[in-house]
Amino acid sequence: MLETEQIIKDLEQGDDDDLFKKRQSVRLLPENARFYPSAGGLISMTLTHPDGHEEHFERVVAVRSFPISDPDVYIAIREPDSRTKERGQEIGLIYTLSDFDPETVKLLNQELSLRYFTPAITKVYSLKEKLGYIYCDVDTTAGKFSFVLRNPSSNVRTLEDKRVMISDIDGNCFVIMDPQKLDRSSLKKIEIYL
Repeated sequence: MLETEQIIKDLEQGDDDDLFKKRQSVRLLPENARFYPSAGGLISMTLTHPDGHEEHFERVVAVRSFPISDPDVYIAIREPDSRTKERGQEIGLIYTLSDFDPETVKLLNQELSLRYFTPAITKVYSLKEKLGYIYCDVDTTAGKFSFVLRNPSSNVRTLEDKRVMISDIDGNCFVIMDPQKLDRSSLKKIEIYL
């Protein structure tokens, strides 16, 4: 038997995670996907297949493909991760949120805002370097925060549209929408890292 024939045979006899049993992701549009709040305040979805068969998902998870550069396009809708199934499979892809009605967009944006919580820094109170770390006290659109940066050259990124993305040692993200619009004292404290 040829090596490729053996590989195919092994895959066909594999477990539930094999290539032949994975679901195929579909484009999600208002015509085939309906999103609604679940009893627990999460998102449920009904997917209507081309043959008219409906598939219900008690809970789905929304994930942005381009969370920084283009947050409203290519939203992956997945099954949630679980201990038994591990990573949830992708059900489908929303090409652009604007395809859906305002109520659905609001529901999906609520889920996405929890997953991609990125407060905007509005004032820098202090930045103190100590033993290779930078301790930051800032005011944001979500209140006052204190966080720690390890390596500013890796964790402070200026984007093409002037926004500055900052990732702390815990993986939290903060944004400065336009450093030039910060007050003079805040800009002076942070400009060395930009």
